[in-house]
Amino acid sequence: MLYSATINREQHDSRISADLTLGSHAEMERDGKPYVLRRTEDQSLPPKLALDYGQALNPQQLAAVTAGDGPSLVIAGAGSGKTRTLVYRVAYLIDKGIDPSTVLLLTFTRKAAQEMLKRAGLLIGARSERVCGGTFHSVANILLRRYGRPIGLEPGFTILDRGDAEDLINFVRTQLGLSEKGKRFPRKGTLADIFSKCENTLQSLEEVVLDEFVHFSEHLEDLAKLKRTYDSVKRQRQLLDYDDLLVKLRQLLSEDESVCRTISQHYRYILVDEYQDTNRLQADLIRRLAARHDNVMVVGDDSQSIYAFRGATFRNIMEFPALFPGATVYKLEENYRSTQPILNLANEIIQGAAEKYSKHLFTRKLEGPLPVLVQAGGENAQSRFIAQKILELREEGVPLDEIAVLFRSSFHSFDLEIELSRRDLPFVKRGGFKLIETAHVKDLLAHLRVMDNPLDAVSWNRVLLLVEGVGPRKAQDLIASFLKTDRPLDMLRRVGGRSSRGLQDLARMLEEAARSSAMTPAEQVNEVYGYYLPILKEQYDDYPKRIRDLEHLYTIAEGYSKVEEFLADLALEPPDESVVDVEASGRDDERLVLSTIHSAKGLEWQCVFVIWVVDGRFPSAYSFVSQGELEEERRLFYVAVTRAKRHLYLTYPINVYDKSTGLVLSKPSRFLDEVAAGLLDTWALVEEGDSHAWGAERDE
Repeated sequence: MLYSATINREQHDSRISADLTLGSHAEMERDGKPYVLRRTEDQSLPPKLALDYGQALNPQQLAAVTAGDGPSLVIAGAGSGKTRTLVYRVAYLIDKGIDPSTVLLLTFTRKAAQEMLKRAGLLIGARSERVCGGTFHSVANILLRRYGRPIGLEPGFTILDRGDAEDLINFVRTQLGLSEKGKRFPRKGTLADIFSKCENTLQSLEEVVLDEFVHFSEHLEDLAKLKRTYDSVKRQRQLLDYDDLLVKLRQLLSEDESVCRTISQHYRYILVDEYQDTNRLQADLIRRLAARHDNVMVVGDDSQSIYAFRGATFRNIMEFPALFPGATVYKLEENYRSTQPILNLANEIIQGAAEKYSKHLFTRKLEGPLPVLVQAGGENAQSRFIAQKILELREEGVPLDEIAVLFRSSFHSFDLEIELSRRDLPFVKRGGFKLIETAHVKDLLAHLRVMDNPLDAVSWNRVLLLVEGVGPRKAQDLIASFLKTDRPLDMLRRVGGRSSRGLQDLARMLEEAARSSAMTPAEQVNEVYGYYLPILKEQYDDYPKRIRDLEHLYTIAEGYSKVEEFLADLALEPPDESVVDVEASGRDDERLVLSTIHSAKGLEWQCVFVIWVVDGRFPSAYSFVSQGELEEERRLFYVAVTRAKRHLYLTYPINVYDKSTGLVLSKPSRFLDEVAAGLLDTWALVEEGDSHAWGAERDE
């Protein structure tokens, strides 16, 4: 199937639609001007590219999309069409005759990969469906199940989610007698953090502890023993935690030259999204995947590298040319999101960065109000100003869901939340438990996991503790006996005492659910649900809401034909919200967004308020001792500013006492110190009497 492109140069700023004949349609954008793509069955066209890339892309995007073989680094400024560039790169590779199955697209969410490949399909046809696209972890999962035997991995291994991994760490800690060390020994969540940081940063346990957890340095010997045992238990029972997917793939590629050669020769073109958010382990994987070639294109923005706390490193994007010598650097600087006054401020803020790829964001949206720096008399004054301004914007026609309040740390919004509730302004705050993290969903999934992998001691422990009369010690004894037999259900039936009936019921249900090889994942979920429902009602007062979470899980399961795929995907790409969370946040369709800046990355709104822009809170006082941390705070500020399309308010309270430092905070963020006066409209708020009406004195 071929595509030809015709361009309609109408000079207006409407949304752009592509009229794909034969019944399919797509929306395309370029500089606010519409153009049309028409698909044709004409097989007599000369052998040339089917799309006119020069018409669809700006010059900077075009250069990146049509880059030749070899390593490429695309520095994509905020709002510069990064996704569009990747989509057209996929289409271009296919268009020029590259086998789609040899293209590997790595992203940080499955949704991003699916959206990119869907858009590529609208450009180039069904051939894009053969591109391998997904997250690092999902691709690792596929490759390990296919090639993992040389390092001792069977295709049926189980993936532990974070909660299960913590439970296994706790189980091992108890077995080693380390739980008796007292409060100073790290909790299971902290232990999981330490072990994860080791894997993702490629650092030793000692380096991580001494660098970030020095107060636990006295336990280094025990921590090392615990990690060795934890890794050994996972290996024996065919369990992989989230980090292991990448660790084991790296091990496979480094230890088995034949497998490394096979995989690298197959994936001849590698594309990586959001490269600034990769960690050392991911960067090393990319290098190994490209062992037989250097056809790697990574896309990212050094100025938006803000996830060091997750193990991501700014150094990866800065050192890409060293990792891939001869790499060509492309820059995308034309912004399609914000007005020029907002971009002028953003450019000035990032100009002060100690290390960066120099770039200058520009737009064709030249007109717009100046960003406003607002000084408030205190925290509550800041909150009341924002609430009042939001009401005014709403009256002016800006919908609530086009307004966001961003903050450095979650607790910064507490006072504002109270004020918004007083004004009956509905809002949603980014965060909360994910569906997969709720106890009742984890309970049900644990039953499916023990059917899929009888060696999964973590899930057995969770399942057994739900049975009346079974405590932690009895559960551990039963699990130990399970691992010595290939018929654990028979052992359950022979157990006497108070737990006898409950264990027999459990064995009966597991046998029924596992008996038919033709039973679908949804049918297995339903079988477990019937057994689990009385337990759910006994344990939770709000069980009606939790039942609906389990019904949602059943709906998800209906999309799968194999239970192992269902369980793997839930661990790799868990759904974001539970029904309980959604109902707690209200049902208003139009809601203001409150969000940490980290959670807002990649999003945009007509109007953005950035609150607590006071030195000591943003940047945080804790970052003052480290130049690297202070630089990341600057990048975080840049990300916040570039979320706004037209209206931007930076607010800060004065005379705020900070208990942690003993200082009174009154100075605006140091990142504004070098901003030229003409780039900001500065206001000092004046409260008029007791009416809480606001006047704004412009500070000239």
